[in-house]
Order: sequence, then structure tokens, then C-alpha cells
Amino acid sequence: MLTNDEINELIQLLKECYPDPVCALIYKKDYELLFATRLAAQCSDARVNMVTPVLFARYPTLEALAGADLGQLENIIHSCGFYRTKARDIVAASALIIAEFGGQVPDTMENLLKLPGVGRKTANLILGDIYGKPAIVVDTHCIRLSNRIGLVKTTDPVKIEKALRKVLPPECSSDFCHRLVLHGRAVCTARNPNCGGCRVSGICQHYSLVANS
Repeated sequence: MLTNDEINELIQLLKECYPDPVCALIYKKDYELLFATRLAAQCSDARVNMVTPVLFARYPTLEALAGADLGQLENIIHSCGFYRTKARDIVAASALIIAEFGGQVPDTMENLLKLPGVGRKTANLILGDIYGKPAIVVDTHCIRLSNRIGLVKTTDPVKIEKALRKVLPPECSSDFCHRLVLHGRAVCTARNPNCGGCRVSGICQHYSLVANS
């Protein structure tokens, strides 16, 4: 596992590589990020970004989404996969946000998890990106890179979230996770990681094993 000094070095190196870590999903309103993230489950961000402009133009308010015809909504989001379940979640979550939270996306983990289709990954993204709170977004990139680099030794998302909360400064945790995503897409890919072109290879345990094998 990485030492505290190595973790601090990792944070700095990723910050230098990706100075402007932003979510790849395009949104204008808080709830749009919530539903774009729901659509992104088992779907690429690029595909979601093609669908959401049509979705939010057709349903420009939470009230419109809460009253949406499921068949019409399913047709719009069909290409994102699992469209029936996602459509039901979007309609139900919109209605719940209006009924229980005054039309505002909740700002606590407890209340976010009450929304249909929202798990800890989505809730943490909302807490970090919308409300600026310390957040650990454990997606596939975070799972892969955290294990490769040597931050954790588990693929369980909840255990990874807890482990990273213990070692990352709260104020940089959300940006750190965004940087892992960017690094995972650009360098540390799933099948062919570019270890030779990786800025963090000097402290990466995977690279150390490969280099010494």
C-alpha cells in the first residue's frame, strides 16, 4: 500500500496532469446532472451527452419530467440502455424531489439515497460537484486505478470509498476522483495501460511489479 508521502505525491502529480478536473457529463441544472448520471449507468458519457439535450428540451422542468409519458421518455433515452428502468427512475425521482424536497436536489447522502435509481456513486457525485462537499465517487476507473496504484486491495465500492476517505484530504477528494477518471481514460486504460507514458509510474505498485517481472 502507498505511504502517506506517496499519496500526497500522487495527488500532486494528478493535479499537474489534470489541472481542471470536471465531470464529462454536460448539464445546466442540478437535477440534470442527477439524471445524466443515472443514464450513464452501463453507458458512455459521450452517448449520454447526445441524449440529454433532446431529453431536457422535451422536458424542461422537474414537473415536466414527473409527468412524462413513460413510452415517450423511453424512446428518447432508448440508446442509453436499460431504458425502461431508467425512465421509471427519472419520473419517480422527479416526483419525489418535488414532493419531499421542495424541487431541490437533496444535499445529504441520506436523502439522495431515497431517490429511485440513486446509489452512493451518484450521490457522491452530486455532493461533490453540486454542493462542493467532500465526496468519493467510486466508478470503474476509481476501482481499477485505486487497486493498480496501491491505494486499496479490494473491488468493493463501499470499502474503497471508506478507504479513500481515510487517506485523502477531504477538500481534494472530489477532484481527485475526477482526475482518476481522466487518467483512466487517457493513460491507465483497462486493457492496455500506457505505463511508459504515466506520470505516476514511480509510485505505482502495478508498474513496480511489471518492471521487476
